[in-house]
Amino acid sequence: MDDNPGTAVEEAVRRSLALVDTWLRWDDRPKVSEDGDRVYTPHKAVRRIADHLIDHLAEVEAVLAGVGTQPDAWHGSLVTLESDWARFTEVDRDEAHQRLPRLARTFSLRLAAAGPDEWDRPRGDGWTLREIADHLTGVLWYAEQVGDLS
Repeated sequence: MDDNPGTAVEEAVRRSLALVDTWLRWDDRPKVSEDGDRVYTPHKAVRRIADHLIDHLAEVEAVLAGVGTQPDAWHGSLVTLESDWARFTEVDRDEAHQRLPRLARTFSLRLAAAGPDEWDRPRGDGWTLREIADHLTGVLWYAEQVGDLS
């Protein structure tokens, strides 16, 4: 397969942003995740999408450099920051439209630069680059927790 698996990550971000576009109607009430374990606000969902992309972009860079990955110490979805409760404005939406596609594109371009020979190369106990990309398509889940508020 010669199709860059990173393009699926870009598509997941595009689909997430379609939901983000509806969040200007957010009523300041958090949404409970489908598993019932966490709450999400628009800002938290955008933050988690960005953090997830950053985390796995750093993982890919470490893997390709042949060095260990940085240990995961994110609080992740377990915490809701004070800033996550802020009103979600047009400027916040616009910033998400700038930040998230750039991160997804950087991930996709990094896989393109690594080339198809690297995408499915076994990585010991770690995921292949394709598996990391497949996992990252799950960033849409964060946006789905807030949902379509139109």
